[in-house]
Amino acid sequence: MKILNQHFTALKGVSKLSYQPEDHGVGIVHFGPGAFHRAHQAYYTHKVLSDFGGDWRILAMSLKSTQTVDDLNAQDGRYSLLIKSASGENEVQVVGSIAAAEAASRTTEKVFEHLASPQTHILSLTVTEKAYGIDRQSGLISHDHPDILHDLQNSDAPIGVIGMIVKGLALRRANALPPFTVLCCDNLPNNGDLVRSGVMDFAGKIDQELAQWIAEHGCFPNTMVDRITPAATADLLDNVSSMLGVEDKLAIETEPFTQWVIEDKFCGPRPEWEKVGVLLVDNVAPYEHMKLRMLNGAHSLIAYLGHVHGCKYVRDAMAHPHIEPLVRRHFQAAAKTLSPLPEVDFYEYAQQLAERFENPNIAHETYQIAMDGTQKLPQRIFSPAIDALKQGQAIDSFALATAAWIFYCYVGIHGHSVFGLDPYALRDPRETEIKNALEGIGSDAIVLRKALFGLSDFMPKELAESEAWCDQVTLKLACLLAGELDQLAG
Repeated sequence: MKILNQHFTALKGVSKLSYQPEDHGVGIVHFGPGAFHRAHQAYYTHKVLSDFGGDWRILAMSLKSTQTVDDLNAQDGRYSLLIKSASGENEVQVVGSIAAAEAASRTTEKVFEHLASPQTHILSLTVTEKAYGIDRQSGLISHDHPDILHDLQNSDAPIGVIGMIVKGLALRRANALPPFTVLCCDNLPNNGDLVRSGVMDFAGKIDQELAQWIAEHGCFPNTMVDRITPAATADLLDNVSSMLGVEDKLAIETEPFTQWVIEDKFCGPRPEWEKVGVLLVDNVAPYEHMKLRMLNGAHSLIAYLGHVHGCKYVRDAMAHPHIEPLVRRHFQAAAKTLSPLPEVDFYEYAQQLAERFENPNIAHETYQIAMDGTQKLPQRIFSPAIDALKQGQAIDSFALATAAWIFYCYVGIHGHSVFGLDPYALRDPRETEIKNALEGIGSDAIVLRKALFGLSDFMPKELAESEAWCDQVTLKLACLLAGELDQLAG
C-alpha cells in the first residue's frame, strides 16, 4: 500500500488540502511532534494556511523518537486527523502544516539553522512537564536533571530543551535578529513564565550579556491548550489507512472540541490564529486554572481509580456506577476554587467535560493519563487543595485523587490479589524513589501515606502539615485498600 504523501488524492468524505504546502515557507520550529501537537497546534496552523496562507509551516524536532521523524519525512509531513464525535459521525482531515522533521538524537543542525533564520518567528513546545528540568518552586534550573547538567558543560552542543532554547536565542543575537517567541504548550501552571525563568537562569550561568538581552527582548507567552487526543493504536492506523486507500503511519484520532488560549505577547509576526478559533487574551491564568483543575484534575482522578478498577478507557470509568459520581463531585469541588470568568459558566463547562469524557468513540486510556503522576499532581490536585483549605471549602475530592494515586503506586509495585492485578510500571520520572519508599512496607493506609508524603519536594508544606488533609487522604486510602469504592461514592 502506498504511503500518504504529496501524491495522495483525497477520497470522498476526506477533507483534502486546499493549498500546496511546498508553496509556504517555514516560520515555526516545534519541539515534540507527538500526537497532541499534530491534533492541536499543527492543526490550527494548517487552518491558517488553508484560509489565509503565509509562510507558517513547521519544522518539527523530536527529542527522543526517531520513528515519528522518519514517518513524517516519508509522508512529506502529511498525516490524517480523524475527528470522532459522540454521535459516531467522523471527519477525516489531511493536515499539511509540517514541512519536515528532525531527530535530536541524530542531529540538531537543521533545527538551529532554522532557529537562526530571519524567517523563523516562533519556537513552540509540547515536550511534557518532565523534559524542562526546571524546579517549579524556585523557577530555576534543576542541577540534578541530566540534560541540564550536560548542557551547562556543553552549551554549544546542547541536548536538552532549555539548553537548545538558549543556544537558539544566542544565535539570533549573534545574527543581529530579534528573538523568536518561545511558546510553551505543556500543561504547566504559568508555563511561559516558568520556561522564561529557567531560560534566564541557564543563560545567566553561561553568558550574562545574553541573559540581559533575553530579559530585555524575549517573549514567553503563557498558554492553555485543550483537546483530548489518545495515543494512536494499530487498529486506528489500520482503519484510517483503509478509509484513505493509502497507508498513514501517523494518523491520529481526537474529539471535535478544541481550545487554545494564548497571551498576546509575541516578539514578532505570528500566524493569524485568532481567525481560526484561538483566543488571544491579556491573561491566561484564569483559563489555565479552570482547565488544570477541572479537566486535568478529573482526568487524574479517573486515571488512578479507573486503572485499578478495570476501566481501560476514560469512557469506561464514566460508565462505572461508583467512579462517575466521584468525577462529577470533583468538577464541583474544583470549580469552587476558581475565580469567576465572565464568559464561562463553570456548571456548563462541567457538563461539557462529562460529555467529552463519555464520548464512546474516543479510546483514551487511563494508563496513558496516569503516567508522570509526581509531575502532574502538584498543579492539578495540590494547588486547588491548598486554596480549598484556605477558603474553608471541602477537600474530600482532592484527598481522594491523592489517595487514588498512592493506591495506584502501591498496586503497581506490589500487585493486588483482590483486584486480580499484577504489578505494572508506574511510568513516572520518580519511579525508583517511589519503589524505595514503599519497599518492605505493608498495606496500612497511614504507613503508605506517610511514605509517599515523604518524597522530597513533592507534598507542599501547607498540605503536609495539615491534620485535616492527612486524615482525609488516609481515610480515602483505607477505603480503596479495603475495596470499598462504593462507600466513597455513596
